[in-house]
Amino acid sequence: MTDDRCPGLREVRIVRIGDAAAAVGTTPRALRFYEQRGLLPPPPRTRSGQRDYGPRELAVLRVIRELLALGLTVEDLRGIAGRLPLLAVHPAPRCGATAPDRGGPGVVGEAVVERRIAALDAEIERLTRLRDGLRAGLSARHGGDAPTPRRTTAESGLSARHGDDRPRRSMAG
Repeated sequence: MTDDRCPGLREVRIVRIGDAAAAVGTTPRALRFYEQRGLLPPPPRTRSGQRDYGPRELAVLRVIRELLALGLTVEDLRGIAGRLPLLAVHPAPRCGATAPDRGGPGVVGEAVVERRIAALDAEIERLTRLRDGLRAGLSARHGGDAPTPRRTTAESGLSARHGDDRPRRSMAG
């Protein structure tokens, strides 16, 4: 049996939580957390109480992981949890964009993305003030001869996320 709504899934396979977590690049604990926080409806269970994940659940989990990797938070996703399956079935062209075949607002929603951008901007401002305060403290300690400031990651051409070019494993749940 196939499920045409889940690209890349040719056969309907039911998997347990460990295999589902591995398939989307996370841990069973994270899947339980997503369920607890309301991002994922409780999946069907076996008679012995184990969770069964099928293609639809796996597709929604992939969407959750992708949105978290883009910088949205679990709390951001809680506000749109009911629409996450729509992204799994019919990916929107862009966050907040109108999908031509549905005629409605984008599934993720511009407001969610705008709120997240505003939160990131506020955090960048806070960290910039903190850095400037530390730099001023060093300058005062050295009698006005502060050490040469380090180049920013943007100036150095290195990854802004990690400060170097080494790949890192995501810490998102």
